[in-house]
Amino acid sequence: AASHSIENINATKISIVLLTLGMQYCFLLYQQITSNNSIMVRSITSLLFVAFSAAARTNAFVSHMQQSPTRIPSSITHRNNGPLPAKDANMSEEERDAAMEKALKAMTAFSNKYVQNTNTYYCEDQSVPAVVIKGLAEHKVTLGTPLCPCRFYEDKEKEAKDGYWNCPCVPMRERHECHCMLFLTEDNDFAGTEQNISIDDVKKNCGF
Repeated sequence: AASHSIENINATKISIVLLTLGMQYCFLLYQQITSNNSIMVRSITSLLFVAFSAAARTNAFVSHMQQSPTRIPSSITHRNNGPLPAKDANMSEEERDAAMEKALKAMTAFSNKYVQNTNTYYCEDQSVPAVVIKGLAEHKVTLGTPLCPCRFYEDKEKEAKDGYWNCPCVPMRERHECHCMLFLTEDNDFAGTEQNISIDDVKKNCGF
């Protein structure tokens, strides 16, 4: 019964994520139709790319769970008769807000420096880097390391320790491939001209 409950919770969360992406797409499509803005067209295409990527990974995750219905991810199993807490588990709301503020500033500074060092660019739609930077900051607070926020993980703690998907991830370091679209090469259709984003712009565009 417990395994079925966990599967139902995961399925509900996944449905909410995909529904949210669909609503965002519809809203951007409406804006594009009313404004005929070419940048908005690219933003919609970008969002669809992220949505399809997320859907593919979701399908793989669900298939894995269905094949192993009794397996509970180790990130939520017990050790020494107690749950594995997130790094922020014992923080008060005020402490977590302060930690997020600090992490958001740190990840913004890191991103700006890395963009310049690799001669890459931010997406012309600033909401893309802003949301990714926020996701990195959240993982910095909860996991202690900036694990890529654009992927599904069965065990985030294990992945964070492994380091492959810690930003900058191995594909980015080796081939300049960033599927989060945070660091874009000059020839990327979605690349803008900016190599700097302010902390205020990050907060404004990610809803912090």
